[in-house]
Amino acid sequence: MILAPLFGTAMLVAVATGPLDDPMGVTHFSPRQKNAATQTLVHSATDCLVHAVFADPQYSASDTSKLGDLIVASMPSCVAPVRAMIDGYDQYYGEGSGEAFFMGPYLDALPKLIVEAAKKAAAP
Repeated sequence: MILAPLFGTAMLVAVATGPLDDPMGVTHFSPRQKNAATQTLVHSATDCLVHAVFADPQYSASDTSKLGDLIVASMPSCVAPVRAMIDGYDQYYGEGSGEAFFMGPYLDALPKLIVEAAKKAAAP
């Protein structure tokens, strides 16, 4: 399964970059503002990963059996937006929430998002 390699990649990302500072004091944002801010970060990370997976010569829209490995292989090229997403969640929702989101709901949904993006790209 892709979780073990992705966990290792997540740990590498966490160690390779430091946390973002909170100069704006974002803790006063409303839930709607927090959601809007984090969705922007999620879209940025997802777009990077989708493009990296599509650019891999091993990628095939008709064969998704290697999709997990391709996602893992694409992580190093998307360290900055993935780290920004994790740090953003930590800023808006509390320390540790970014990694929990990344390792849980985000990675669970990512393969489906990539398949959907491939379908959109293939549509005339």
